[in-house]
Amino acid sequence: MTEASRPTSECIFCDALKRDEPLVAHRGQRVFVILNKFPYNNGHLMVVPDRHVGRLADMEPEELTEFIQLTQMAERVLTDLYRPHGFNLGLNLGKPAGAGVLDHLHMHLVPRWNGDTNFMTVLGETRVLPEVLSESATKVRDAFARLTLR
Repeated sequence: MTEASRPTSECIFCDALKRDEPLVAHRGQRVFVILNKFPYNNGHLMVVPDRHVGRLADMEPEELTEFIQLTQMAERVLTDLYRPHGFNLGLNLGKPAGAGVLDHLHMHLVPRWNGDTNFMTVLGETRVLPEVLSESATKVRDAFARLTLR
């Protein structure tokens, strides 16, 4: 096992897979989708390779293909459930780029709506979400199940 693929007990994503985290919304063959525990908006998802890998450049072709396919699927799920007006999708590679988890790659999908500037995060250091995270997880998990049955 290479350094880039070694799971660590300090990795929130590796730990989520080990303990069958309830926020995991969908499992693929090599990649999974999990709700962000500290979301910017309702439905804030992350697409994560199972393998502990920190850069796109280190992913195997099959992982990379599934990674983008599940990102596409997650966009569809969020569109069906929340009807956002847009999305922020992003990868933060390395500490200077804002990565909170430095060595386990993950794609953020954040649904956005016209006028959702979310000033509370800036002024009050808090987030306002109209839906409990466990409720979001159930809705997203069910939507993935319906989509994969098509």
